[in-house]
Amino acid sequence: MPGLVHEEAFFVFLRVGLWKECIEINGQFTAIDFDRVLSLAEKQSVIGIVAYGVERITAQEHHPDVSLTEKLKFTGKAMLIEQRNVAMNNFVGELFGRLQNNGINAVLLKGQGVAQCYERPLRRSCGDVDLLLDEDGFVKAKRLLLPIASDAGREFEYERHQALVIGPWSVELHGSQRCGLSSKIDAVIDEVQKTVFEEDDVRYWQNGNVKVPLPGANSDVIMIFTHFLKHFYKGGLGLKQICDWCRLLWTYRESIDVQKVESRITRMGLVSEWKAFAAFAVKYLGMPVEAMPMYDDAHKWNRKAERIKAFVLSVGTFGQNRDMSYYGKYPYLVRKCISMSQRVGDLVSHSLIFPLDSLRFFPRIIFNGLRSAMRGE
Repeated sequence: MPGLVHEEAFFVFLRVGLWKECIEINGQFTAIDFDRVLSLAEKQSVIGIVAYGVERITAQEHHPDVSLTEKLKFTGKAMLIEQRNVAMNNFVGELFGRLQNNGINAVLLKGQGVAQCYERPLRRSCGDVDLLLDEDGFVKAKRLLLPIASDAGREFEYERHQALVIGPWSVELHGSQRCGLSSKIDAVIDEVQKTVFEEDDVRYWQNGNVKVPLPGANSDVIMIFTHFLKHFYKGGLGLKQICDWCRLLWTYRESIDVQKVESRITRMGLVSEWKAFAAFAVKYLGMPVEAMPMYDDAHKWNRKAERIKAFVLSVGTFGQNRDMSYYGKYPYLVRKCISMSQRVGDLVSHSLIFPLDSLRFFPRIIFNGLRSAMRGE
């Protein structure tokens, strides 16, 4: 298969960048096209982690032949990611200082918080700043931040979501983490969110002089998993989100309540999805088996893992591998129709992995899409 060796090399570098253990290469990749490895890493938003893997592998006695020019391509991009992360960490500290001084109880989702679970947090590619808020906090945060935002999107009512641009940063206010796949899933997500705020299920990241609240590990595992599953079913899942899930599970492996996690996943009806992505994480990302709840090495889960890999590599993070040129060409409703046609195509791919759930979730996905279109969201 053309390019397979580059895909294999990419996953090796990614695994080494994710974990302490360093894989012995022993010259098995003799003719790697590093430009293609770099392209894969960029499309999956894991360039900093892959660069770390390249650095560690090329420090071994037996390693692939990598020229200084090739190494500098990875190192240069990794340095830019580190610089952006430092700037974003400063912004997050200022933002939470402002929120806390105004009595607003916000929790940082994903992003810079889960980055602290990595061997080198500054190597994780940063994106938006996502804030989880209770009902009162959501209203207060909008009132506080809208006046200083240079741009603001329309509010999504069902998800209670408001997008803002503050300086060079995208800030997302979330009054809910509902994924819109099924009412059963969303009910458990609401329950998890209630636990975070009403039972103070939080952990903290000391970001400079500011203590930034993050969801407790048991809650965060569910939020990160259902969030990337939402992107999987709605067409834009990348490896970065799955890596976040793995690093969180690994970092808190001693304190995560496995029975609680299994109970929530079961009540949401997502056992098949969890086991398939667990198989993918172990097989392709090198996730240690002992830290992965509900892992099952049966052949059917490994077969699903292969299909997950094919889909994730084909669409890229947030669907960036798709042709999105129609966004600048057509009116809003036409764009929505094209987007929905892509959803139908994804249904075919997903039905080969999760046949029953693909059919179960599809009407809700289409309904939510039509509702958003009617509201102009």
